[in-house]
Amino acid sequence: MRKKDIPTFDSEEQEREFWATHDSTDYIEWDKAEQITMPKLKPSLKTISLRLPESLLNDLKILANKRDVPYQSLLKIFLAEKVEEEKRKLY
Repeated sequence: MRKKDIPTFDSEEQEREFWATHDSTDYIEWDKAEQITMPKLKPSLKTISLRLPESLLNDLKILANKRDVPYQSLLKIFLAEKVEEEKRKLY
C-alpha cells in the first residue's frame, strides 16, 4: 500500500498541529526507518522570569560558586533532577 505524501508546511506551528491530529504510520514506513544522531541539534529554549526569595538566590549562588558553575546552570540542573524524580513517582 502506498503511503500518503507529507504536506508542505508554512510554519513549525502548522506542522505541529498536523501531526497532533494525524497518524504518522499513514505517511511513514517506520519499519524501514534508520536511527540517526544529530549532534549539533540544540533543544528549544524559552526565557522565563522567576521571582525567588533573595536568601534562596544567595544560597544558590554560593552553591554554584563552590561548584564553579553559573548559578543559572545550577538552577537548571536542580530543576531538571527534581522534575525527573517527580515524573518517576507518577509512572
